[in-house]
Amino acid sequence: MARTIFCRHHEHQQIPHLMTKNLLLDASILLAIASLAGAGYQLAPLLSPKADIALPLSGCNLGRQACVAKLPNGGQVEFSIEPRPIPVLKPLQLQASFQATEVRKVEVDFSGSNMKMGYNRPQLVRQSGSDRFTASASLPICITGSMEWEATVLVDTGKAIFAIPFRFVTGH
Repeated sequence: MARTIFCRHHEHQQIPHLMTKNLLLDASILLAIASLAGAGYQLAPLLSPKADIALPLSGCNLGRQACVAKLPNGGQVEFSIEPRPIPVLKPLQLQASFQATEVRKVEVDFSGSNMKMGYNRPQLVRQSGSDRFTASASLPICITGSMEWEATVLVDTGKAIFAIPFRFVTGH
């Protein structure tokens, strides 16, 4: 009889111990989820290009030709991607040339028009002594085959950041 009482007493001690262990595990999971949500909130602005002035979508097709856009400050940019047609998973040459505007920094934000394809924003490098910026880049492959892309040229003049969007299609 003493043995039976001992076992029952021992079982009652284990239940609070297991409940405490489960409660700590649940609290740890909730803390991890809250931390991930906070990090996502802080990093979300990196995924969307920040611009002071967003120009309307250009009707020019980068997959066929270099495209020119007038900037609100009176300057202009000519942007091109080669080779054409624009391939996926192959090296691309990006070039942006400017007239009548001071430029501090140029980036190109690539995003899928209808499908999120991840962060892809190369920074172009100024070619010495010129208003021409270049970079190499590549695009991921889309499992559906054809993909419409938006290349948003982000131009930092030191006074404002202009966003100039262009569209093109790959894989057709």
